[in-house]
Amino acid sequence: MKRVDDYGNLEPEQRLANAIIIQAAEDYRTCVRNLKINPRHKESLLMLQDCETFFKSEWYQMLTTVDGEMIMRKIREEELGK
Repeated sequence: MKRVDDYGNLEPEQRLANAIIIQAAEDYRTCVRNLKINPRHKESLLMLQDCETFFKSEWYQMLTTVDGEMIMRKIREEELGK
């Protein structure tokens, strides 16, 4: 059975695409956490907008077939319980 973190058989381009998406998801999660504590945190608001723009972009769609809206929704559910 192939594990999610087993990147050995992936092409370098796919590993890079995965790393970009993972980093964007981690950044989004951090922003949601920060904004839960302080809804006016300017840096987190700006980064959140950047992440949302990325997850809805054509570039994101070129990197993966995973729905970006679903990723953001799942992170919000996990962090905010919604």
